[in-house]
Amino acid sequence: MALIEKSGNPTLSEKIFQRAAPIAGQDGVMSLRGTLNKFGFIFLMMMCSSVYSWMAFSRGQNVTPMILIGVFGGLGLAIAMSFKMEWARYLAPAYGICEGLFLGAISAMISTMFAEKAPFIVMQAVLLTFGVVIAMWTLYRTRVIKVTRKLTMVIVGATAGIFVFYLLTWILGFFHVYIPFMSLTNGSTFSIVFSLIVVGIAALNLLLDFDMIDKGVMSGAPKYMEWYGAFALTVTIVWLYIEILRLLSKLNNR
Repeated sequence: MALIEKSGNPTLSEKIFQRAAPIAGQDGVMSLRGTLNKFGFIFLMMMCSSVYSWMAFSRGQNVTPMILIGVFGGLGLAIAMSFKMEWARYLAPAYGICEGLFLGAISAMISTMFAEKAPFIVMQAVLLTFGVVIAMWTLYRTRVIKVTRKLTMVIVGATAGIFVFYLLTWILGFFHVYIPFMSLTNGSTFSIVFSLIVVGIAALNLLLDFDMIDKGVMSGAPKYMEWYGAFALTVTIVWLYIEILRLLSKLNNR
């Protein structure tokens, strides 16, 4: 079950598929259609919970607990699945629910913040996210962009650099040290260019995810890996949406 390439998404690395062992009494292997169907189910769970947290915010409820559940609950589930991939069929839908609570609350807050300047900012972010996913899927399927080892290494390195930078920014925040261009209200050219680069890297990660799912299918990964592959794809799409929403926020603050 050895695979050639390595995804920028840490949930879809070569070692993940090498560790994927069949479960006794369960037949079947990973398929592309099955993975996409399961992604659709996770996405549905995410949409339902996002509508719930959005409406809660609209009613004036305190959505901070929902945001915390989304962030830390989602992180906990992701870590659990990274160690026990066979649990993905149970935990992946729960991950979608957690992420939906977070995204719905954050989106509602930003929508309210830009109610006058950009009343449709969230809808624009959603449509752009779908557009980017479809575009990257088309580029991957038509082989306009080929996922080579060199491209993979570049994207993996860039992704790692971004997450290290975000982690340092988060830590500095505890000491009340803030980086100006990271603010949603910073509409400087440098801030916008930075967000554009991050959006681009997030989009390129989709290519690597599609490629790794294909390789999992070709290598005959166990059936439960459909859930894991769908979960991993959700991780990248959530990241892409957040970055697009950040970019639109900055553009509307110029």
